[in-house]
Amino acid sequence: MESAELFDAGKKGRGLRATKELNAGEVVFAEPSFSAVVFDSLATQVCHSCFRHQANLHRCAQCKFAHYCNRTCQTACWDEHKQECGAIRKIGKAPSESVRLAARVLWRIHKDTGIVSDSQLVSVDQLEDHVADLPEEDGKKLKIDVHSFLEYWSYGRKQHSVEDISHIFGIIKCNGFTLSDQKGLQAVGVGLFPNLCLVNHNCWPNCTVILNHGKIELRALEKIAEGEELTVSYVDFLSLSADRQKKLKENFHFDCTCEHCSQHIKDDLMMAAAESEGNKLSADTVKEVTAFSKECLEKIEMARVDRDYQEVVKLCRECLQKQENVLADTHLYKLRVLSIASEVLSFAQSFAEAAGLARRMVEGYKKLYHPNNAQLGMAIMRAGITHWHAGQIEVGHGMICKAYRILMFTHGPNHAITRDLESMRRQTELELKMFKQNEQGYHAMKDAALKK
Repeated sequence: MESAELFDAGKKGRGLRATKELNAGEVVFAEPSFSAVVFDSLATQVCHSCFRHQANLHRCAQCKFAHYCNRTCQTACWDEHKQECGAIRKIGKAPSESVRLAARVLWRIHKDTGIVSDSQLVSVDQLEDHVADLPEEDGKKLKIDVHSFLEYWSYGRKQHSVEDISHIFGIIKCNGFTLSDQKGLQAVGVGLFPNLCLVNHNCWPNCTVILNHGKIELRALEKIAEGEELTVSYVDFLSLSADRQKKLKENFHFDCTCEHCSQHIKDDLMMAAAESEGNKLSADTVKEVTAFSKECLEKIEMARVDRDYQEVVKLCRECLQKQENVLADTHLYKLRVLSIASEVLSFAQSFAEAAGLARRMVEGYKKLYHPNNAQLGMAIMRAGITHWHAGQIEVGHGMICKAYRILMFTHGPNHAITRDLESMRRQTELELKMFKQNEQGYHAMKDAALKK
């Protein structure tokens, strides 16, 4: 924690600020989880130690619930799993991920206290819980979780009051961080990172968080001055300021007063009508197409759930046709349709159509997202790969290079996805040379590779 320190952030409570000038891409700090668990739905598909998504995992012979890559991962996790293992055997089944995480947190507190290293700035039990602010439905769910916890908690060990257990659940609900797999593409679990919990929110933050080799890394997105507060975004920026504020209030119990929310920055772009020469669009036309898009997106989502991808493509094309020359390419509903359509068409190997839609999506994203935003980098990467598969090698290579530059800031050179992207960058560079030397031969090779 040489680059950050705890300070009083006024109405926001505690916060972290830089103790020296930081450059874009610099790691402010790295932190292992205090405790973490795999999601219930992925318990047999993801290693409970390193959180890698793997095939043919080895199952714990005793509880038959925990799964590991190999003996090394199982041994590394045993200290944390052994009490859990006994508790699962005692009740005959594994409880929900929230109950398992609460128990792991308490077992860790009993073993090591709430502070496990000199670099940890606050004890886990001193984190905010906001239990008193929970709405009625969440309060009922909390009581159910507490009841399940009491059944799960090993008999004869230190007992806790309902208030103490509720406090731990509240901490997890407010501060739990979603863990991703080794590629950073799928959410696979949830963990508690005490120092990360101290970083306050901003809708246009100066830092980002990434999971890398089992630790979270707080990385600077831009140059940060000494003494400047370090911030991350708790929500995706691609929502209207009022919607972001509502989500933050419901989930994190505070009113966001950042500059982008207070001044509604970029809200106009997210709801913008298309620019038309000569004929001015009527407000009723824009309103009608916006309503149609909202309804269509609901149908698209239902078709996606049913895996009816032909219907997804059909609905997307209808919606895009209706939106054409009415909604701008920065409009949230249009961006959503462009994203889904390009993804599904690419999966169906309709690469030329998918590439055109992906390019429009990326141009919209570039006008809305922070230039070093990880979501933007991933979107440009996907668009670059789609263009590459479509045989548009020059555009694809250019996009992959742009994505690589962004992800070097957000993920760093050692992350699996950055290393994969570096390999793609080299491969497309070689193919680009081949394309310039023999365009006809290149396309023949590409077609053969795609058929294979």
